Amino acid sequence: MGIWDKIKGEFIDIVEWIEDGQKAELVHRFERYGNEIKNGAKLTVRESQIAVFINEGKLADIFEPGMYTLTTENLPILSTLKGWKYGFNSPFKAEVYFVSTKQYTNLPWGTATPIIVEDPQLGPMRIGARGNFSIQVKDVSKFILGIVGTDGSFTADKISDQLRAIAVTRFSDMLGECGLSFAKLSSQLNELSKYCEEHIGPEFGEYGLLLTKFLVEAVKLPKEVEEALDKRSSMGIIGDMNKFIQYQTGESMMAAANNPSGGGAAAGMGMGMGFGMANQMMNSMNQQQMMQQQQMQQQQQYQQQQMAPPPIPSAVAFFVAVNGQQTGPFDINTLSQMAANGQFTRDSLVWKQGMQAWAAASQVPELSNVFGSVPPPVPPVM
Repeated sequence: MGIWDKIKGEFIDIVEWIEDGQKAELVHRFERYGNEIKNGAKLTVRESQIAVFINEGKLADIFEPGMYTLTTENLPILSTLKGWKYGFNSPFKAEVYFVSTKQYTNLPWGTATPIIVEDPQLGPMRIGARGNFSIQVKDVSKFILGIVGTDGSFTADKISDQLRAIAVTRFSDMLGECGLSFAKLSSQLNELSKYCEEHIGPEFGEYGLLLTKFLVEAVKLPKEVEEALDKRSSMGIIGDMNKFIQYQTGESMMAAANNPSGGGAAAGMGMGMGFGMANQMMNSMNQQQMMQQQQMQQQQQYQQQQMAPPPIPSAVAFFVAVNGQQTGPFDINTLSQMAANGQFTRDSLVWKQGMQAWAAASQVPELSNVFGSVPPPVPPVM
């Protein structure tokens, strides 16, 4: 700084900040040669401004909007830090920062890379989002000491990157936890905005800022995914593809017939479309006939199953113990013949499936008829 600038600084006794609307400054440092301010200087703090005096990195006095004459009476903290016991007459050194307290709106945010979320209907998807937010300095002390530091001109752009990072991180967490489908996300932007504002606001407050508005303007899918969804929606609207093709073919034929200027080309096109429509109709008829034949075959099979007699029950068969060996199995007729020949008696041990243990034939009710036609043994001669 030249000698003339130093001389001009000695005569300036008005401390003020006229904001430049194009810079969007949150904080502006009042520049003075050697940070010297004359005794009795006039301090002007306009609406939506707050003036802060800082001495050797320590926050001193804070002034709300108004006009002040700087004396030891209205600089009590600075007077203590400087050790002014009996007032001062010479210029004093202090840094003066003007903080803008107006709202800064339309600060954009957006996802730099897509967020992978699990859609309940479509599975894993890559989703992007964008919007804007508004901020306002709420705690001047916290903002100056924690964020601004010694920056002489602190604009909204210098902190917006950090704020955007917070917004995107919390928004990504919200998408992963809500479990909503993409269709519902797109229709509930107001609810998303309110949720994010409530959860992001406290973190902005740690910087001395108030989050006055947070908006989610759009939730987007990658271009290829949007095209696939559009095709899927179109197929759902079309419905029966065969009927749609027939309808389109018929419309094309009618348009060609009503176009006399088309000449032979139009006639040829009409014939080609006619053959195409005929093929479509034949294919449709063939499919219907095949379906009818399959239905008839299924009905015939069902009728045959209903008319068939039930299966013949299997004959009861018994195992017979002979000389400690298992023989058989024998059906009832075979056992009757064996009983008639004396090979099978009432005392013979038998077993069949379902019995827990071997038992004498006389104890099995199913074998009672086997011995009915067998005469008892002849009594001995007296």
